[in-house]
Amino acid sequence: MLPHGYPSSSFQYRAFLPALADRWRLVAPDFPGFGYSDTPDPGGFSYTFDGYADFLQRFTDTLELRRYALYLHDYGSQIGLRLAMRAPERVAALVVQNGDIYEDELGPKYGALKEYWTNPTPEGRERLWEAVTEEGLREEFLGEVHDRLVEKISPDLWKLSWPLLSSPRRREIMVGLMEGLRENLDWFPRYQEYLRKHRPPTLIAWGPQDGYMPEGAARAYLRDLPEAELHLLDGGHWLLETHLEEVVALVRDFLSRVHVRQPAH
Repeated sequence: MLPHGYPSSSFQYRAFLPALADRWRLVAPDFPGFGYSDTPDPGGFSYTFDGYADFLQRFTDTLELRRYALYLHDYGSQIGLRLAMRAPERVAALVVQNGDIYEDELGPKYGALKEYWTNPTPEGRERLWEAVTEEGLREEFLGEVHDRLVEKISPDLWKLSWPLLSSPRRREIMVGLMEGLRENLDWFPRYQEYLRKHRPPTLIAWGPQDGYMPEGAARAYLRDLPEAELHLLDGGHWLLETHLEEVVALVRDFLSRVHVRQPAH
């Protein structure tokens, strides 16, 4: 199960899906308001992390997915962990890739958001709105990765994402999610408790060149999952662009050992 992050969609898994599809069934939805999914009226859909967790639960129930590994990345880590907490018996394993759940290890790029959360002025909100632009999306994808890796990150990521997010309605949804990250911090201790209690087999593949989620955010998982496998790769937030082969090899080996297989037909 591959919930996506901001500002992408299932498109971020376009190369990862076929790389594992010979042995496993991979499912990657576009969340409402993202990608090619619809944008329901807010009166009928809650564009919050809880609302997206509700959607993901309905999605898994509709597809009758009773046992799955979760790939936790970016916003998808928050949404996926809420799903895991609702049905821990269904979670066969976790693959964590730059998904932060430890407040004390948030990176320096959270500084502007923290300032806004503390003092939510109209001017501050306007700056969030201005971040949801093609240039802002480009910055999200390129981030702090070393120059030699930039050429590996396809411009399609922001060139294709921006037209799908550029409507005022969708931009407002994106800003609302940035605001909602403040309340999301209150969930961090709950995520950690879930990990301690259920101890799902976990692979951590992390790109430390990440202004939001540096190396410490990866190592923090070992506080609650000391048995987890931690691999720090020489990349940033979007490892499936820059280190696809390495991540695929790690995930194939890991899933083979935890026996998460595609059911026979």
